[in-house]
Amino acid sequence: MADILVQNLHKEFGAGADKVVALDDVSLDFGGHVFVSVVGASGCGKSTLLNILSGIETPTNGTVSITQDGRPARAGYVFQAARLLPWRTVLDNLLFVQDDRSAQTRERCQRYLEMVQLGDKAKKFPGELSGGMQQRVGIARAFSTEPDVLFMDEPFSHLDAITARVLRAELHAMWQATGKTVVFVTHDVGEAVELSNRILVFAKGGRLAEDVPVDLPFPRDVSDSDVALAKADVFRTFERIGALNPA
Repeated sequence: MADILVQNLHKEFGAGADKVVALDDVSLDFGGHVFVSVVGASGCGKSTLLNILSGIETPTNGTVSITQDGRPARAGYVFQAARLLPWRTVLDNLLFVQDDRSAQTRERCQRYLEMVQLGDKAKKFPGELSGGMQQRVGIARAFSTEPDVLFMDEPFSHLDAITARVLRAELHAMWQATGKTVVFVTHDVGEAVELSNRILVFAKGGRLAEDVPVDLPFPRDVSDSDVALAKADVFRTFERIGALNPA
């Protein structure tokens, strides 16, 4: 688990007439065993926020602190595509990001493969797996480094609805079992409500419009009336800020 403190975060790309404000004076404070989703229309700064939190991008102004018990937190990242090395086996893709290849590390990697129902695919190559299986490997790889915080950038957006639903259930089970802090970018409000404790709603221009708590018991079914009401509440936020509703 990690503690995340963001103060007056501002990010610009380009200059002059070509300048684009991706994030505008964003401040956040959360941590512990939480699942936080970031939602908003395309171009509102969701992925930029995630990239700054993970250290891929640097802010124009503002500060970011991500710590665990006073030390810099260890972070993992799951991308939209699995980004596996095609010439390495599934297990070797997990071992590639580890600090060592000891027997204990191999056992840990195998354990995470089993958590995503791929324990029997360790010796397969990525090209032998479906897209959903490859994304499972990407999730297992991120968890296998045992990070304090996990950043996820629309990891299910390119999958069919049935596969995405199964992977959401597996992700949620892993989050519950490991106690990680998760920051999850999605354009799908239903997905955010199904998974999250908190939903950060972003408006055009990179402005944090609202921080919405989701105080519903887990597991959640998108067909449940309480989940439907929570989803409608987030959509009302989009209507109020005049933003294009995400899917």
